[in-house]
Amino acid sequence: MNHPQTSQILPPLSVSEWVQGEADSFDKLLGKVVLVEVFQVNCPGCFLYSLPQAIALHRRYAEQGLAVLGLATAFEDFDKNTLANLRLLLETGEVIGETRRALTLYGQLQDGRWLRRISFPVAMDTLIPIEKPITEQTVDDFIRHKLPDFPRQSPDSQRRIRQRVSEHLQRLDYLAETFERFNLQGTPSHILVDRQGVLRASRFGEFAELEDLIRQLLAE
Repeated sequence: MNHPQTSQILPPLSVSEWVQGEADSFDKLLGKVVLVEVFQVNCPGCFLYSLPQAIALHRRYAEQGLAVLGLATAFEDFDKNTLANLRLLLETGEVIGETRRALTLYGQLQDGRWLRRISFPVAMDTLIPIEKPITEQTVDDFIRHKLPDFPRQSPDSQRRIRQRVSEHLQRLDYLAETFERFNLQGTPSHILVDRQGVLRASRFGEFAELEDLIRQLLAE
C-alpha cells in the first residue's frame, strides 16, 4: 500500500543478518532522516533505477543527516533472492538471474559485475518458512495480523477473503517479515522516516519526489 505522506510510529525492521556495515535500528538513528531501500537481488528495476537513486542520495545528503539502509527481501523467486546471492553482490558485485540479463542489456556490467557499489549498510530481511499444507490456523493468523477490518466484512466477503489468503499462502515458501510488517506491495520499495522516528512515506515503485521530500525532512 502506498502512503505518500503518513504520520505514524513505525514497526521495527526484522533483520536476519547485517551483511554490510554495522547493525542499525530506527531507535539508534533518532535525530536522522532514514531512508530504507527495500530490494530483491533478482529485481532488474531495483538495480536500474532505485538503488542508483539511493546511492546518489546517500552521497549527497549523508553529511546533512540522511541515513540510508538497504534491506534485501524475498517475496518470490526464493531460489534466487537468497542471503548467499546478497553476499555475492556485496562482496564481488556479481548479479544473478533477471538482474544480470537486464544489466547486460543496458551495458551496466563490466566483467560480469555491476559497475556501481552500494555504499550504505545492507541487511537481509527475516524469512519465515511457511508450513505446508496451509491450515485454517495459518490463514487465521495471517488475517489477524494483516487485515484488521476482516471482522467487519460480510460473511460472503469473509469467505472470499479467506480463500484468497489461502491461495496466496500456497504460492509462498516464506513470509518476509519486514516486507509484511510494512504492507509492501513489491520491490523496489522506499520507506522514509523523519528525525523523530515517525514514518513519513512508504512507496512502491517510482518515487520521483523522493529527493524533494528528503530535503524537506532534513530542513525540519
